[in-house]
Amino acid sequence: MHPEFKFKSFEKSHEAEFHSSYWKKIGENVVNENILKFQNKNPAKNVIFFIGDGLGVQTTSATRSYLGDPSMSLAYETLPYVGMAKTYCIDRQVADSACTATAYLCGIKANYRTIGVNGKVSEGDCTFSEENSTPSIAKWALDAGKAAGLVTTTRVTHASPSGVFGHTSNREWENDAEIFESGCDPKITEDLAEQIVRNDVGSKLKVILGGGRENFRPQISIDEEGKPGKRLDGVDLIEEWKKSKNSEGKFVWNRKELLEIDPKNVSYLLGLFEASHMLYNLEVQEQGRQHLEPTLTEMVEKAIDVLISEPNGYFLFVEGGRIDQAHHENWVKRSLDETLEFSKAIQKAIDKVDMEETLIVVSADHSHAFSYSGYPERDADIFGTTSKKAEDGLESLFLSYANGKGYKTHVKGEGGRVDPEFLPRPSDFRYPGTVPKDSETHGGEDVGVYAGGPWAELFTGVIEQHSLPHLMAYAACIGDGMKACDKN
Repeated sequence: MHPEFKFKSFEKSHEAEFHSSYWKKIGENVVNENILKFQNKNPAKNVIFFIGDGLGVQTTSATRSYLGDPSMSLAYETLPYVGMAKTYCIDRQVADSACTATAYLCGIKANYRTIGVNGKVSEGDCTFSEENSTPSIAKWALDAGKAAGLVTTTRVTHASPSGVFGHTSNREWENDAEIFESGCDPKITEDLAEQIVRNDVGSKLKVILGGGRENFRPQISIDEEGKPGKRLDGVDLIEEWKKSKNSEGKFVWNRKELLEIDPKNVSYLLGLFEASHMLYNLEVQEQGRQHLEPTLTEMVEKAIDVLISEPNGYFLFVEGGRIDQAHHENWVKRSLDETLEFSKAIQKAIDKVDMEETLIVVSADHSHAFSYSGYPERDADIFGTTSKKAEDGLESLFLSYANGKGYKTHVKGEGGRVDPEFLPRPSDFRYPGTVPKDSETHGGEDVGVYAGGPWAELFTGVIEQHSLPHLMAYAACIGDGMKACDKN
């Protein structure tokens, strides 16, 4: 479990739980809380939408134990209303982060690996018709006179954040070189970095914070940390963004510069803190890069500081993106730690905004083929081994995967398992995968939806994922559908 929350003594810490009255009191409190749940039916001035990429229910449950004990709650679990969302896309039972971004941001189901386009567009279509592009809730907010922004721990042109501003038939087209290598013409097909700087929504975003400098810089250039760009067109899109914003915009590339930003003097903020994805939180600590890499919480706080003075309110999209990427590598420890950091960022937002006028919605794009099992004792190390041996006479781990790179770590060449009890388990230790794969896969089960603030009660029951932006739009009185303002 997380070192900050280890119990000194299980018996002493849980003594009250041995009495029936303890559990009865909790049950009574839950009844009272649900009876007295307040329903705020005023329009939402602001909407903050958090996506934990790959944050399945299993990951949430395991993170509680990493936090200290399964009885504890993460910040998003304290929001009063909870539902479930179906995550399939048009052509796949198990979705990726592209088609799901189209669902939860644009309000329609789409095809695998496509972003911001409808089902008429298939993956790799170089010249799809503009009429098949689908506007996002950020566009709806901008059209209603609100501001919009995005924060992510991945590249800002990665699949999830691109749903805010982008339209593409291939999620990999983050720069023009990728389009060229796919056999399309980058002079005709716009890459995602180009879109975030130049298109109708991207150019109007007040806040853009995350990673991905390489997609904005030419191959002949070297960035602030000595890493080359990827663009073929020779254009430095960061410089283009700065010129387009004049004195109103500020570009930052490290934590110190971000924290020094005075939101009163900045109308537009672009922060790109890595050439590619931002580092895992545990990597930042291990490499001593705290002075260079802001936390997700710090980025969210600064984004709200910039947006909070908007007279008509704002829409802010926040992604904890590396929860997913750690799972793909079977790096459980990093994934759960990223989930905890995601929770901290949500708590900062809850504490910072006026929940009377701000709707906060938290969900995930999809789950993972991740398992939390084995009957661990309450005070057991969640990353450790079970006390009972398996049929082969060896210990087993509480956490595992249906597939992934972890297979090779735990299976001997001649067959049989490696005894996990004696394997060192650093943050990049790969937990076992039953089937060998280069990358662990997503899971197809429903994901949680958590909401608080105006009209939060709408986000209950089992709903289609693409309904989420329509519900947020209703609460905020934006878009061309039904609006809460029409009822009041």
